[in-house]
Amino acid sequence: MSAALLTAEQITDIGAVSATEWNALTGARPPFMRHEFLAALEHSGTVGPGTGWQPAHLLLRTGAGGLAGAMPLYLKTDSWGEFVFDFAWADAYRRAGLRYYPKLVCAVPFTPATGPRLLVAPNQDPAMIRSTLLDQARMAGRTTGCSSLHLLFPEVDELEDLRRAGLLIRKDCQFHWHNHGYASFDGFLAGFTAEKRKKARRERRRIAEAGISFQWLDGHQLEPERWERIMPLYASTFWRRGREPYLPPGFFAEVSRTLPDQLRVVVAMHDGREIAAAICFLGDDTLYGRYWGADGDYHSLHFETCYYQGIEYCIEHGIERFEPGTQGEHKVSRGFVPSETWSAHWLAQPQFLAAVDDYLRHERRHVERYMAAVDEHLPYRRG
Repeated sequence: MSAALLTAEQITDIGAVSATEWNALTGARPPFMRHEFLAALEHSGTVGPGTGWQPAHLLLRTGAGGLAGAMPLYLKTDSWGEFVFDFAWADAYRRAGLRYYPKLVCAVPFTPATGPRLLVAPNQDPAMIRSTLLDQARMAGRTTGCSSLHLLFPEVDELEDLRRAGLLIRKDCQFHWHNHGYASFDGFLAGFTAEKRKKARRERRRIAEAGISFQWLDGHQLEPERWERIMPLYASTFWRRGREPYLPPGFFAEVSRTLPDQLRVVVAMHDGREIAAAICFLGDDTLYGRYWGADGDYHSLHFETCYYQGIEYCIEHGIERFEPGTQGEHKVSRGFVPSETWSAHWLAQPQFLAAVDDYLRHERRHVERYMAAVDEHLPYRRG
């Protein structure tokens, strides 16, 4: 189908498109792009007026009205909750007497996980739909006075189309765990050096000796009263930093109903009560660790709840990869390896586009050197 036969539409409410139509474009990949997840963000007030995230989702429809493509778009008035940092760019605009905000961002709010960003219907030409979506997004940005367009954490197979459309590609890294067919957690540790293996076992032993046990729960098992006990644990991590939690209780209550099979919570129990929890989501081949919190400072509990429990869950259930979130070099000694992540950027001001392009070339070399240096400190035995 020709791009001329497609009609573009922007919606400020994901409910304006049916879950069936939207989800037919996302496939069975990460759950964060599903209609249910995005709807829960809107219904709970996580995004919307006063949050810095105003939904402006872009749809492409055929002449017959079918959904040919889509992208989750947000009009942003700040850069919080993105996990791809452009504060220095905003400051450069300010010093030049220009406005950086508003800007358009294609992403899943507060969710630094790689996934499809330019959604294409199965019967459509991906390159043509992606090109049309990007053209329409930039047109929408110009119409609303936006400085720029940013796609955060796209999939690798989208990068070439993004480059071809004139967006600048930014490289970064996270730390991910990969399942190499391990039969057990001990089998996984067998690949460590003796020193690192001893350290991991000592951390796990401390938890067992403290009488702490763990429960894995899915959305079907997370009744409202259980959430009432888990929410203060989750929120405590943010309160210690002087911030409100990203996601309110209403969000988790909704995804428990609408995405029960994709939601996972590992709860640490001691003397019959919850003392810590890590909230995760499950994709078709990946476990995504998102948020954690505890009611106190327990030696090694963070490592056990957020890392070792997730690794063990993946081994037991044959899950290929575990992505525990952003940052954290302490993940490396526990078996997580540096993994590339990406973003793509277009700025309407040509001089700033050129300056950012030069900056990203230097930054990319730094990221590559950093990843190579981290590789030298992996816990695995050489060879």
